[in-house]
Amino acid sequence: MTRREASAWLAAAIGMATFPMSLEAASGRFGPPEAFSWEWLVKQARRLAATGYSAPGPARHQATDFDAFGKLAYGPAETVDGTIRLFPAGKGIAPHAVAIHLVANGRARQLIDTRGLFVGNKSVDPAGFRVMAASGASDWLAYLGASYFRAAGSRNQYGLSARGVAIDTGTGNPEEFPVFTSFWIEPLGAAHVRIHALLDGPSLAGAYAFDCRNDAGGVQQDVRASLFLRRDIDRLGIAPATSMYWYDQHDTRADWRPEIHDSDGLSIWSGTGERIWRPLENTPNARVTTFRADRVKGFGLMQRDQVFDHYQDDGAFYDRRPSLWVEPSRDWGAGSVMLYEMPTDTETQDNVVAFWVADAPARRGERRDLAYRLTWTSRDPVDDGNARCVDVFEGPAGRPGDPPVKGARKYVFDFVGSVLAGQGRNAGIDAATDLPDEAVLALAAYPVAGIDARWRVMVDLRPSAAPRPEFRLYLRRGATALSETVIKMIES
Repeated sequence: MTRREASAWLAAAIGMATFPMSLEAASGRFGPPEAFSWEWLVKQARRLAATGYSAPGPARHQATDFDAFGKLAYGPAETVDGTIRLFPAGKGIAPHAVAIHLVANGRARQLIDTRGLFVGNKSVDPAGFRVMAASGASDWLAYLGASYFRAAGSRNQYGLSARGVAIDTGTGNPEEFPVFTSFWIEPLGAAHVRIHALLDGPSLAGAYAFDCRNDAGGVQQDVRASLFLRRDIDRLGIAPATSMYWYDQHDTRADWRPEIHDSDGLSIWSGTGERIWRPLENTPNARVTTFRADRVKGFGLMQRDQVFDHYQDDGAFYDRRPSLWVEPSRDWGAGSVMLYEMPTDTETQDNVVAFWVADAPARRGERRDLAYRLTWTSRDPVDDGNARCVDVFEGPAGRPGDPPVKGARKYVFDFVGSVLAGQGRNAGIDAATDLPDEAVLALAAYPVAGIDARWRVMVDLRPSAAPRPEFRLYLRRGATALSETVIKMIES
């Protein structure tokens, strides 16, 4: 069972019944109160990192298989406090139990009795939890397995995931997946919860705090973390997002649905102010792409295509899946955004990861403090006034109706933005690329007829004459950029 298949259960949360916990049940459900604070949690992480790593064993009481997991998780059951529902530990899904504490007024009480909190009044160890909406009919935030978590976004639909850190992703070393072992949950209303967590793995231990709010614009999480390294780490990925990209409208791997993906591109807002858009690819081989991002202002895996007809999926609703935008709360310094892509032939496997990596090596004994905001939304979180790339098409080079030009490829980019409104063919707008003249057979930029504020760029290029496996393109008027920069991989 893949992590993605297990987390697909999160999308089935609509229509469940929940019941508030009675005072009689609460009295024996929790241990005695203990003082709790961020400073205390950081000390626990530091002490943990100073000891040798001990991998968690399987939960003593867990679901036996995928079906049993679903039956325990969804259906009539009590909530922990009126807003928190538990996920059960399950073989092949989330086999490790986590400690759950409720926090109020600076004091925490550990959950010690789960009877009544799972369907059928079963006593099972918890492996995670979800935060319910006020109606109790759905959830908007969930943590389950390793350090993965995700939010439903502004259209009440789960999609991609975040995780605490990414360790050695795409290095050739075995990738490491640290786990959240304990949670301290402080419900502050149906749309506000504060979550603390302890992270543990072979290479590091860490303390995390998530201040989470849900409103019409989506879910925002203000994240604070202190990491303590047990050993040197070749690649320490900060604020990683994990997603799935199978194919879109230009791909030939389609089944009856025109597109299948949780995200369609990586967006970066560099420290220089440049906006970058990199369409995602289902690569034939695993690949890491690095984007220089000193003092990065933000980055994220985005789902820009939000038209149902483009997907025709009335079960998974890929058109509703949120984007995830990462915004540092302070200057992260010198570093790069990295994009890891690997091949997939199914929608049940995550094959895309994006994260930021500092230039400074991650060394044993080091402490790293982080602060950033995660925004789960279907809106563009940053509007700098310039146009965005909303569609990319590929096909044979040459004029439609004529024989294709051998050894060449056509790329088509559609840009949308208010800066293009009312602009006609004589507006002095053209497209700029970094391709040499010998690689470009044709280049044209023009407004799409009948659609205001939408421009199309068509490029016919000869891949064998391109100096790199990708090229950059943007709209401009004179020396002024009118759009973000698209970085497109070249299909040979």
